[in-house]
Amino acid sequence: MGIDTVRAGASDETAGSRREQRGWYWYDWACSVYSTSVLTVFLGPYLTAVARHAADADGYVHPLGVPVRAGSFFAYTVSLSVIVAVLVMPLVGSLADRTGRKKPLLAAAAYTGAAATTGMFFLDGDRYLLGGLLLVVANAAQSVGMMLYNSYLPQIALPAERDRVSSRGWAFGYAAGSLMLVVDLVLYSAHDSFGLSESAAVRVCLASAGLWWGAFALIPLRRLRDRHARVAAAAPTGLRQLAATVRDMRRHPRTLAFLLAYLVYNDGIQTVITQASVYGSEELGLGQSTLIGAVLLVQVLAVAGALAMGRLARTHGAQRTILGSLVAWTFTLAAGYFLPAGAPVFFYVLAAAIGLVLGGSQALSRSLFSHLIPPGKEAEYFSAYEMSDRGMSWLGPLLFGVTYQLTGSYRSAIVSLVAFFVIGFVLLARVPVRRAIGEAGNPVPERI
Repeated sequence: MGIDTVRAGASDETAGSRREQRGWYWYDWACSVYSTSVLTVFLGPYLTAVARHAADADGYVHPLGVPVRAGSFFAYTVSLSVIVAVLVMPLVGSLADRTGRKKPLLAAAAYTGAAATTGMFFLDGDRYLLGGLLLVVANAAQSVGMMLYNSYLPQIALPAERDRVSSRGWAFGYAAGSLMLVVDLVLYSAHDSFGLSESAAVRVCLASAGLWWGAFALIPLRRLRDRHARVAAAAPTGLRQLAATVRDMRRHPRTLAFLLAYLVYNDGIQTVITQASVYGSEELGLGQSTLIGAVLLVQVLAVAGALAMGRLARTHGAQRTILGSLVAWTFTLAAGYFLPAGAPVFFYVLAAAIGLVLGGSQALSRSLFSHLIPPGKEAEYFSAYEMSDRGMSWLGPLLFGVTYQLTGSYRSAIVSLVAFFVIGFVLLARVPVRRAIGEAGNPVPERI
């Protein structure tokens, strides 16, 4: 084989890798609108209002006969969706690795979530149970889809590229969220001009996120490609696969130590994302337009924050950069406890601080973990990662909901989340990542 042939083959491979990377970014663009418009902005306050409309004289709803304070229903439902995802993700992750057919599984997850989100258009009146069911399906489907999406990262990017590629993916997602929030803000603020009630405008915003998700998911599904399966055996099912994944991860204790740290601090991040709008509306008395504007500010600054922290990681290493972001999270969340009610300016300042650290801490955590996975087990290990990302993030919403149920104060609920960032910092600082990468059988980057 001549030198020119080898070079041509390498050039084709590089071009194919770049095309896959560009296609990969688009899934973040597709599904991040769900996280932003649905989970962060509209569904929390709206589903809470629907539950309150269905509540008894004491302010309780009774799903399956269980008394639940209407103000806690959304948080509890998020926790339930996480439990469903925990049971499904290990099975799907192992199946993806064993068959090598990630794309059909990604398509199934994407369109299940998109359909459930689009169905939220019918959430009105006192249909809080319908809202809870659609939230469980959509949130679990997004967790499964993101697990499969993340598992492509080690296959489409070289070790030295991963911080950059991961950060760009997050930036794509936040850019999409920003664009859709501008449209949502116009529609919601001027709903009378469009002949819509306030409730109808919210339901249109919810459903449009599902349509967006389904439409733009076509791009990555066309550009990403399946790889050869690592084994040909049939996968175990349900809890057996979860147990098998955990047993395998015990052979890599430092990878497991990173996941434990990530589980803790990301639980805090995810709870802030899902409960911030409830805190703003219920505790601070802020209107929906203010909340949309604040989340839009988060999205815009998160694009810059993700790219900037990606550059910091090239100089200081991903681990140190993440640790710095956790310090910022701690002080930001503690400051949130003291925000005065009815003061949008202070809420915007808090949103700006969150935006600057949000995208980078998530993007760098993903790229750092990609170095800790034994080759050939990307989807299986990313199923465990996704449990820590969304799948195991049930304790924060549960703590938030229980604290509110016991105290009746969202301020007490929000300040309780500081512990997740402090404990997560301590656990992450103790992980020797360079050693963990070598033990997983991967090359150690010069700067990590």
